[in-house]
Amino acid sequence: MQKFPDRPTFVTHLECGKTGTRYAADQLHGLSETGSPLIVRYDLSGIAAAVSRDELENRPADLWRYREFLPVRRAENIVSLGEIMTPLIELAGFKTGEGRVIVKDEGRLPTGSFKARGLCMAVSMAKELGVTKLALPTNGNAGAAMAAYAGRAGMKSYVFCPDDTPEINVREIAAQGAKVWRVNGLINDCGKIVGAGKETLGWFDCSTLKEPYRIEGKKTMGLELADQFNWQLPDVILYPTGGGTGLIGMWKAFQELKEIGWIQGRLPRMVAVQATGCAPIVKAFDEGQQHAELWKDAHTVAAGIRVPAAIGDFLILNAVRESEGFATAVPDDAILKARDEASRREGMLMCPEGAATLAAYQQELESGRISANETCVLFNCATGLKYPLPAMDDRIDVHQPIDFTSL
Repeated sequence: MQKFPDRPTFVTHLECGKTGTRYAADQLHGLSETGSPLIVRYDLSGIAAAVSRDELENRPADLWRYREFLPVRRAENIVSLGEIMTPLIELAGFKTGEGRVIVKDEGRLPTGSFKARGLCMAVSMAKELGVTKLALPTNGNAGAAMAAYAGRAGMKSYVFCPDDTPEINVREIAAQGAKVWRVNGLINDCGKIVGAGKETLGWFDCSTLKEPYRIEGKKTMGLELADQFNWQLPDVILYPTGGGTGLIGMWKAFQELKEIGWIQGRLPRMVAVQATGCAPIVKAFDEGQQHAELWKDAHTVAAGIRVPAAIGDFLILNAVRESEGFATAVPDDAILKARDEASRREGMLMCPEGAATLAAYQQELESGRISANETCVLFNCATGLKYPLPAMDDRIDVHQPIDFTSL
């Protein structure tokens, strides 16, 4: 088991994502006084003086190699299940020009999804700040990650998920020790239950962007990408966007890296990918709005991006616009087709949310918003094994003659 060495940390304060109002570090916070997400800020010049890109090469290839960019003060508070640096897998069969189509496969992380990044950081910071009970709403993978890390940290966890959450996710959450309930509503309804129960049960709300540290965990996706691309970033990043923590976190990572001089030049265009059955960010982007309206009757096969209202909507839209990117939605039939094509042609079993980014890439190549000569990174946010797959009913009876010509 890896022993994490003590290293200096550089958090200076937290600030409201909307007003910039400062909040003290090393204290337990949820949202700001205006009800907006809090953003962790660092002494970036201190980081630049303390560590170099060359030094990183000699550290283990995992999430914690970027310790100076992360908020955990004391190594004994790190709660880890082995968060590896996830691989980049090129989809050569989808290449149509001089560019590259690359999947970052987050399904290799503990609990099989990128939610491990955010929840390992949130739980580690909860441990550091003395929290003993955690709760969140989930479409599946976040609940599984919180249950695993909370259990490892000796904390109690409470999880609320929509009725149609994939069965394997619900059982995984329960198997890892969390108390879990199905709710006859969507994730925003589950979130209301978490908020309403705080005073009675004394749990800390770990909902997306309602605590400051899941962003910092998801930020490591951007740090890793820069590292893996030898500090020369891709042209476009397509990200499956529900709550949008990862998109916000990556954009934050790129800003921090640019400020300390580790990367130069134009940053990637960030593309928020949603499903046509739940596309509040796309609608707000297209209409030039700063906030997204609640999406009514949300539905999609990609349950992880079925988020009718995101508390960090303005942060997502800011990142997309600042990067000169865009938001786009793809229909469920295109998502399922992309999933099937990737698995059959490339051996890449993507989850529906990840497949949505491939469908979006294909759609936007045709529209012209993405060029075939650009290098594009798509995020497969979980292993496809955690989701229902197409039925396979062919059988062979060993007691009957086999007609091999029919196989």
